[in-house]
Amino acid sequence: MKKIMASVLILVLIWLGVSLLGGTFTRKGGNAAGKIITGHRGGASLGPENSLDCIAAGLDSGASSIEIDVHITSDGEVVVCHDPTVDRTTDGKGTINDMTLEQVRSLRILDKEGKPTGQRVPTLDEVLDLIDGRVELLLEIKRTKGNNVGIEKAVLDVLSRRDALSYTVIQSFDDSVLETLHAMDRSLCLEKLLFCKLWGIPVIFDGTFSVFTPEKYSYIRSFNFFHYALTASLSESLHGKGYRTRIWTLDKPEDIPQMKLDGIITDCPNLFIGK
Repeated sequence: MKKIMASVLILVLIWLGVSLLGGTFTRKGGNAAGKIITGHRGGASLGPENSLDCIAAGLDSGASSIEIDVHITSDGEVVVCHDPTVDRTTDGKGTINDMTLEQVRSLRILDKEGKPTGQRVPTLDEVLDLIDGRVELLLEIKRTKGNNVGIEKAVLDVLSRRDALSYTVIQSFDDSVLETLHAMDRSLCLEKLLFCKLWGIPVIFDGTFSVFTPEKYSYIRSFNFFHYALTASLSESLHGKGYRTRIWTLDKPEDIPQMKLDGIITDCPNLFIGK
């Protein structure tokens, strides 16, 4: 039995690997014209990720969209950080959900050499002050192991109070986040993050495996794939059903695939402008 299970696991991993790399066989040499160019984590090659300075640099680069990640503090404030903890990106340690806003704000963001800067973990309000409707805000909500409880309402409260819903798109790997948001406000612009659709079968991998039909996600606007995984035929099929597609995180303009594609999420938005 153990040998059978091991063999099945190997086959699944091979299948997943083939699916994740499917897009590598798509012809490259496409262009960025007409595509939404999104600064990933603000434009992470341009400064400390998800910092106000990095987001400002992403805006200055000419990006038509800025992507950020959000978490909720123990006192209900929405802050901008990729990880559920502050360990990697600041000079402190701790899980954001267990920290107050004051505790999070007492820390300094690290630069690329790991040295503290003068920047603090920003709040969603501060990012909205900076973007102020000039470009699209692509806001990612994460949920793993039951964290970020209540973040959907907290995010919507901030966006509504700041009149920012008109230029904000919310994406997530987690279906429960998207379903909760859709139930709260059916006018929201929502997008589904995923790694890949498994080759030849209606199953997607978004951190877990689940049966996939586009109709299951009738309320979302776009499927946002790992850039190696989206094939030209799949993108064409999704567009034929009325959906958009984006890819993440592509950092070389020469690797833009030749396919029907609506957006590119990149750490280097400056390299894609005019390409």
